[in-house]
Amino acid sequence: MVLILKDCFLIGFVIFWTIVFAKKIIFWTYLWQLKEYHWARFKSHFSTHNGKKAIFNFLNFFKLILIIFPGILFVLSLQPNQEFFVLYLFLISLIFAAEGIVFLKNLFAKSFAFPKITLKTLIILFLGFLTLFSAIFISFFFDPESFFYYLLLADFFAPLIISFLVFIAHLIAIIWRWNLIKQAMEKRQKFNRLLVVGITGSYGKSSTKEFLYAILKNHFNILKTTANQNSEVGISKCILENLNENHEVFICEMGAYSKGGVRLLSEIAKPKIGILTGINEQHLSVFGSQEKIIATKYELIESLPQEGLAVFNGDNAYCQDLYEKTTGISEKIVFSEIPKNLTAIKFWLWRDLWAETIQEEKDCLKFKLCSKEEALEIKTKILGKHNIANLLMSVVVAKQLGMTLEEIAKEIENLSPELGAIKLKKTKDGLNIIDSSYSANPNGVLADLDYLKNWPGKKIIIMPSLIELGKTAPSIHYKIGEKIAETCDLAIITTRDYFKDLKTGAENKNKDIKIYYSSNPREIKKILTDLDFLSDVILLEGRSPENIKNMIYNL
Repeated sequence: MVLILKDCFLIGFVIFWTIVFAKKIIFWTYLWQLKEYHWARFKSHFSTHNGKKAIFNFLNFFKLILIIFPGILFVLSLQPNQEFFVLYLFLISLIFAAEGIVFLKNLFAKSFAFPKITLKTLIILFLGFLTLFSAIFISFFFDPESFFYYLLLADFFAPLIISFLVFIAHLIAIIWRWNLIKQAMEKRQKFNRLLVVGITGSYGKSSTKEFLYAILKNHFNILKTTANQNSEVGISKCILENLNENHEVFICEMGAYSKGGVRLLSEIAKPKIGILTGINEQHLSVFGSQEKIIATKYELIESLPQEGLAVFNGDNAYCQDLYEKTTGISEKIVFSEIPKNLTAIKFWLWRDLWAETIQEEKDCLKFKLCSKEEALEIKTKILGKHNIANLLMSVVVAKQLGMTLEEIAKEIENLSPELGAIKLKKTKDGLNIIDSSYSANPNGVLADLDYLKNWPGKKIIIMPSLIELGKTAPSIHYKIGEKIAETCDLAIITTRDYFKDLKTGAENKNKDIKIYYSSNPREIKKILTDLDFLSDVILLEGRSPENIKNMIYNL
C-alpha cells in the first residue's frame, strides 16, 4: 500500500513540478525581457515590493526547509523509514500542486504575463524547456530514489538557472547584435545627404519625436523610429529595414541605461541635429548617479559635427547648465515659461524660441509662439502645457530645415491629440478617462496632475509607484503626494513601494484627501462605487496592470 501511495505521489509530483517549472521559465524570461536584459535594471527590480515577494515568500521558505532537512538527517546519519519518506514526498507534491493550480487558474483568467516572442526569447525558452526535461531524465536515471529531491533543488534555484540561460542567450545575441550594428553603420554611411535628428532625455522623447514628424511630414520625406526602436538594435533594424534613398530626414529617438549608450547610438545614426528634451532622476538606480545620467544624455550633443545644431529644453535646470557648457556648435534653447532659477536678464539673452500667454484647457492649448523676429497665436489639440516645450523644440528644427513660422503654426494646429502622452477616453457610461499610462516619470506625473486641474467635478488618480529612482524615490513620492492633495479628491496607488511616502506627503498637505493602496481590480471598483466616484474624471497614470485598466474601461 505504501509503495502504491509513493508511486501516486511520485507521478503527481512530476506533473505539478513540470507545470511549476514551466511557469518559472516563462515568468523569469518575461521579467528579463521587461528589464531589456539589462543587469542593473533587473537587479533594481528586487528592491521593490513585488521583486522581494518573488524571492522571499512562504513557498520558497518552506521549500528551503524541505531542502535542508534531508541534509540534517544525512549529517546525523539517520535513515528515515518508508512512511516518513512518503510523508515527505506528499508535502513536496502538495506544495507543487497548490502552486501549479494557482498558475493554471491565472493562466485561464489571462492574468499571467508572457514574454513577447523574439529570437532571443525563443532561445531562452528552448533552453529552459530543454533544462526542464533534462532535469527529469537525468535525475531519475542518476538516482531514482532521490530524483524528486534534485527536482526540488532545480525548482528552488530556477531564477538562477533561467538567468544563466539568459546569459548564454545574451552571448549569442551579442554576436548577432554587433553584426546588426555593423551592417546598419555601413548602410548609414551610404546616405551622405540624409539629415538625422537625434532625440534623447529622461522624458519627452517620444512626444517630441511624434510632434516633429507630424510637422515635417507634409514637407519632407521622413523616416522615424517606431515606439520601441530607441536602442542600438531597434535603431539598427530601422535603418536596415526602412531607410531608403528617398528619405531626406531621419528622426531617431535614443534611449540608454548606461554611460556610453547614447554615444553608440550616435555612432550608428550620425545625427547632425540633437534635441535634449530634459533630464531628471528617472533610472537613477540603474545609472548609479545623477552625474552619470547627465553625462550619458549629453553624449548626443558631444557627438554632433561642428556644423550641427543642439537644441535644449530651457525649462529644465540640467539642460540650462549643459546649454551654457556647450561651445563650438550652433545651439538653441526654448522656454515655455521663465524658469524660477533663471534671471530675467539671462532669459532675455538666451531666449531663441519661447511661449507667452499660455492658456491650458481640458481639450486644447493656446499660446503665443514667439521668436526674436515674430510672434504667432497658436491653438492646438495637444493636451497639457508641459508639451509646449516639446513643441517648441520641434519648431526650432523645422525652422532650421527651412519651414516658415506660419507653415509650422498651421501644422501644429492640425496635430492630433493622440500624438501627446495624454489621451482622452470615455467609458460607455460617460466616465471621463485621462489615459497617461504609456510610461511615467516624476516630471510627467506632476505635469499630468497640473492638467487634471482643468477638469470640473471629482478628480481621481490611479497609478503605481515610480521605479528606478534610487535614493531620491522617497522624496519624489512625497512631492507627488503633495501634488495629488492639491489636485485630487481620491488617489488609488496600485503598488506598495513608497506608498507611505506618497500618503504622508498627501495627508500633510490635505488631511481630507482619500488615498488607498490596492492592486485588486474588484477592490478598486468597490472603492470607486462606495465613494460615488463613477461620474467624473479618472487619471490613469503610469503602467498599472492590464486587469486594472480593463476594469476601469468597463465601468
